[in-house]
Amino acid sequence: MTEQRGARATEPVWLDAARLPACLRDLPYPPAGLWYLGDSATLEGAPKRHVAIVGTREATAYGERVAARLAGACARAGLVVVSGLARGVDAAAHRAAIKGGKTIAVMGTGVDVPYPTGHRALHAEVQKAGAVVSEMEPGRHAGPGCFPRRNRLIAGLADVVVVIEAGHQSGAMNTANHALELGRVVAAVPGQIDDPRSAGVNSLLRDGASYIGDVDDLLALFKLSTPKSGGSEMSGANMSPTDAALLSLLGGVEQDLELLAFQAGMTARHVAQRLVALEIDGLVEKGQAGYRLASAAESVSGWRSRSFRGP
Repeated sequence: MTEQRGARATEPVWLDAARLPACLRDLPYPPAGLWYLGDSATLEGAPKRHVAIVGTREATAYGERVAARLAGACARAGLVVVSGLARGVDAAAHRAAIKGGKTIAVMGTGVDVPYPTGHRALHAEVQKAGAVVSEMEPGRHAGPGCFPRRNRLIAGLADVVVVIEAGHQSGAMNTANHALELGRVVAAVPGQIDDPRSAGVNSLLRDGASYIGDVDDLLALFKLSTPKSGGSEMSGANMSPTDAALLSLLGGVEQDLELLAFQAGMTARHVAQRLVALEIDGLVEKGQAGYRLASAAESVSGWRSRSFRGP
């Protein structure tokens, strides 16, 4: 099958080595080429406009929330978010990037074999918002060594690799090590010192990785600033009744998730999902004791006047 620049591929297409970004051709063990689904133009500009966000599959709510917040802000700022489509941090990063801009999923399986299988829908969404790529031939399932090979591609495609919640012996740390060998910027989000899922990221910070304490810390590595919230798609005119109801229950004082769910008449899981989305949009903030209204929400006209109609 021939590859057409700008065309969106719905069947696997092969990019030979000559058409790969130079950052991949320069790897110590470069791929012979890449298969892709989606838009190959998403690879253009790598690594300078690409950020990798990786971490544990067993992420905490904190890890997923931070991954989503960082990825969403990067996508809105025009960066392409690169990750591995795995559970946990990877999936949170892809989902937020899809909402705000472009993302690339690098697979350890064939490009047409979603892994894990539960991410079939996410695999399809990434194709629409960017590309799914793999050096493995189509139809190839996971096997020994496939994910370390995948990790070097993630590191190669990105100028900055951000690690969130990763143990010492983990795929995310393997990606970070590849990035260090390639001279990329490695950054890390600090984690709890008594949680094994944070042992790797905390050691990266100890050894000199860039500290990521907020969105601005990450965007500054690309010489960018936080996108203005004035253009947020979450205006009073098009906000869903569920989100409007949740915002109407929030104020400047932090409120517990369970209490919010009870007041809204929704499940805690549903409320948590919507609060993360509102946090990415800059309308809600998470504190030690719960959620509160962010200052940006006061500028979103119309939501306070909406009546509560349920989810």
